[in-house]
Amino acid sequence: MIEAAVRHTRSGGRDARRTKRTAPDFGMLPSLHRNLPVTELMDEEHVARIDDASMSILEEVGVVFRDPIALEEWKQAGADVRGERVHLDRALVRQLISTIPSSWTYRARNPERSLPFGGKHSIFVPMTGAPFIRDLEDVRRWPTIADLNMFHKLSHMSPALHSTAHHIVEPMDMVVSHRHLAITYSSMKYSDKTFMGMTTSGKNAEDVLDMCEILFGRETMEETPVVTGNCNGNSPLVWDETMLSAMRAFCRRNQPVLCSPFLLGGANTPASVAPAVAQLNAEALSALAYTQIVRKGCPAIYGHYLSTVSMKSGAPMAGTPEISLMNYMIGQMARFYGVPWRTSNLLGGAKTFDAQAGYESAMTMNAVLHAGANYIWHSAGWNEAGMHCSVAKFVVDAEMCAMGYRMAEGVRWDDFDEALSAVRDVGPGGHYLGHPHTHANFQRAFFMPKLFNNDSIEQWQVDGSVEITGRALQYAKRLLDDYEEPKLDEGVDEALRDYMERRKREIPAVDALNTEH
Repeated sequence: MIEAAVRHTRSGGRDARRTKRTAPDFGMLPSLHRNLPVTELMDEEHVARIDDASMSILEEVGVVFRDPIALEEWKQAGADVRGERVHLDRALVRQLISTIPSSWTYRARNPERSLPFGGKHSIFVPMTGAPFIRDLEDVRRWPTIADLNMFHKLSHMSPALHSTAHHIVEPMDMVVSHRHLAITYSSMKYSDKTFMGMTTSGKNAEDVLDMCEILFGRETMEETPVVTGNCNGNSPLVWDETMLSAMRAFCRRNQPVLCSPFLLGGANTPASVAPAVAQLNAEALSALAYTQIVRKGCPAIYGHYLSTVSMKSGAPMAGTPEISLMNYMIGQMARFYGVPWRTSNLLGGAKTFDAQAGYESAMTMNAVLHAGANYIWHSAGWNEAGMHCSVAKFVVDAEMCAMGYRMAEGVRWDDFDEALSAVRDVGPGGHYLGHPHTHANFQRAFFMPKLFNNDSIEQWQVDGSVEITGRALQYAKRLLDDYEEPKLDEGVDEALRDYMERRKREIPAVDALNTEH
């Protein structure tokens, strides 16, 4: 229970061992190099069928680009443009997407936290866009900029989270038209990991990229990605001016965007898995192809947001079998085209951090890892269909990512012969607890969760009968007490602050909410 008191630890014995075992570890894990075999639901014939169906949609139905600049660029590229609807020849699409890099390295503020990406390399990224927070006392309320700062600190201290994302929660105490500046600065200031950039408009994206240039330098940005944008499609088959202008801003500066159709299966797609994937694939390909019209060879990521819709209420659902099936299929299609791909992870639809949230999240994570996703977004905190970010779920999800990371590494064989020698040493009827091999390997042999309780019922009751939400919130508070800011260079910090102040004077103070998924 949240209100249950957590007993003070004694200086020795069982509590001292538990304290050591659950001591925070702030080092970031390297980019995940997956050694699990990917799940391939489709044979070559099925892949070809999805590809042909998607290309037929692009050729015969077309995609609406509600943006005069994009329409003119498509005309110049040789596409069949009829009003706002662009019909794309499959040969043109294949030619364009062939220039997208299959892998690259993300440069972080701290070079030691730079990340290889693509192919077998994956990264975990926290959720974004929540208009509510379940805070350190598990109270659901509007978030503030201080809450966003807190989540960036927690991201910084979570080993399996490779990024701070951007607006994990919407800072409702700030003018909307200025938020993107404060959100970007928070990502840069409170962590030295890679991060995401706001794409709520083309102008906002330009501001983000200008701030990145202050932090990293123009030459570095020309050489390698330092930030990631997200551009959502309006399914079915529409890309709007807001997203396309932001896409152009990122592509022109050689920074990757997630080209993300926004699927509500059964509502804005056919009510069937394979045709829904065919439509999504067409939408993603149209945006991926457009990135190469903007700048040939710039990095881009095959994206999507997946949900299915309850046929009873119309509400979006998380953790359903069909979402897993679609992830497997999308992974195959992205590999077929040779481009890295994004998915969503650890999504929950529950209103509190309860068993439903846990089951839905675990169902999704298992599929995501076996599907071979590269950019694993919404990996911490997502609940209530993205309406709130839960502090308790955030830190537990971060540990779930560490567990998933360990599973996806695969079986280690480096100590195989040494461990077999231990079998001969111990023999029948013995035990391995005191053997030198166990002493040398106990910390890495089996994952030991910090936030899951495996004590006896009696010990758990003596310790206050604290359930997972209470333990997670206590742990989050400990993390924040131990947080040490990775200081920005003073000159860079001053330049960033000066830029933000100038842009605040230039940008009209407008209040209107715009979030991303």
